[in-house]
Amino acid sequence: MTENLLFSIIKNELHDIVGYEDVSVREAERLVYSLDFYLVPQIWMDRHQTLQKPDFIVFPESSEEVSRIHKLAKRHGIPVIPYGGGTGSQGGVVPLYGGIIIDLKKMDRIIKIDEKSLTVTAQPGINGQHLEWALNKKGLTLAHYPASEYGATLGGYVAARGSGTLSTKYGKAEDMVLSMEVVLASGEIIRTLPVPNHACGPGFLQLFIGSEGTLGTITEITIRLDPMPAVRRFNSFLFEDVRQGLEAGRRIMTQRLHPCVIRLYDSSSSERVVKRVLDLDVKGAFMVVGSDGDQRFVDLEMQIIHEICTELNGKELGSEPGEHWWKHRYDFYFPPHSLMLPEMFGTIETTATYDKIYNIFKAKQKVITQDFKEWGADYMAHFSHWFPWGVMIYDRFLITKPPQDPDEALQLHTEIWGKAARASLKHGGVLNDHHGIGFKLGWLMNELYGTAWPMMQDIKDALDPSGMMNPGKLGFIRRK
Repeated sequence: MTENLLFSIIKNELHDIVGYEDVSVREAERLVYSLDFYLVPQIWMDRHQTLQKPDFIVFPESSEEVSRIHKLAKRHGIPVIPYGGGTGSQGGVVPLYGGIIIDLKKMDRIIKIDEKSLTVTAQPGINGQHLEWALNKKGLTLAHYPASEYGATLGGYVAARGSGTLSTKYGKAEDMVLSMEVVLASGEIIRTLPVPNHACGPGFLQLFIGSEGTLGTITEITIRLDPMPAVRRFNSFLFEDVRQGLEAGRRIMTQRLHPCVIRLYDSSSSERVVKRVLDLDVKGAFMVVGSDGDQRFVDLEMQIIHEICTELNGKELGSEPGEHWWKHRYDFYFPPHSLMLPEMFGTIETTATYDKIYNIFKAKQKVITQDFKEWGADYMAHFSHWFPWGVMIYDRFLITKPPQDPDEALQLHTEIWGKAARASLKHGGVLNDHHGIGFKLGWLMNELYGTAWPMMQDIKDALDPSGMMNPGKLGFIRRK
């Protein structure tokens, strides 16, 4: 949208809604809001290509203001993109068609901490780490510790079905949420039922969780809390092969133990990443296991976990490597250890049941290392979020010398993602576990859902008939 009469009219209407200071059309800010941590737009910017920028960035402070912004956008036929911390990796907030970025970070209030029910109600723009610190002062925890903890917001956790380091015990974001307030595309403000468990027909709470701003803007969240654990202990083991480690994790979970952490690295990650970041010289599959809660419970649980791991020939390395891992668990994601340009990389994780996960691991390892051998592609994996029925694999590809031409780079990147994702689907996995879909994987959503996909599109069309909510994401067709 160019600087013209219509542009000025919309800008002044936005001023009327949120105030003059809470509307930005500055070029520098528009550039910042044109990308997230998805590699492709970063390559585009690095290669001095033209990025699609938002026309306006607004900073509302209430649900009512968000509602009025939606109504304005519908009237003028322009897109709306809800924005949290901007730490996503899937292009979920990239304004592919321009429009209005609704930055929710001024909606950062804690509305209520219910110490009797162990819940907190807060606005979506609150920084996740700030929320955690406030809860810790009362002896409580959200126990959602993502690698993006210093930038991600509560709304971002929910909008992308996020997962934290301790999800094996405490659950992913979708497991924690009780209820939400949402502003629909029409501007109508709705609330889900006050609790997620009921027999009152289909629950549409989960419809908005993971919707990445394509069905509405989340404006309030009530989410479960836990008491701060009395103790948290770690142990570590080394297996000759990742398959033994997977079996150990499976037995731990199917015996219905409740470890707070199981992190299993394949041999490639153990020998390269673990050694570099944790200064542990190990060969094989390295596992960290943790337990927290009451001291008596933790002692018993760690004893049983020890028995399971040693029965499968896991060599106990002791608590020190585990404690060291916990203290440095985020070092993997910061310089000098983090992956960044000019390298080409991607996290191609998936989730599956225990009977399928090893085959997925081998299939994707083969795809990356053989099909892209000419590029020297490396593959490494770890298994970090465990469920009663299965586990997710957090696996990555890495090419140290990718094409410099942006079009060639995009072509190679798309080919890698297509082959890796389809290997997951072919062997019983899904496209993603906790990073979301955005537009990085949106083009594969119809393959994931198959004959059910038209129903998903029908839901989108019913809630957002004009297609104004975060267009181009999750694979939805843009109607206008």
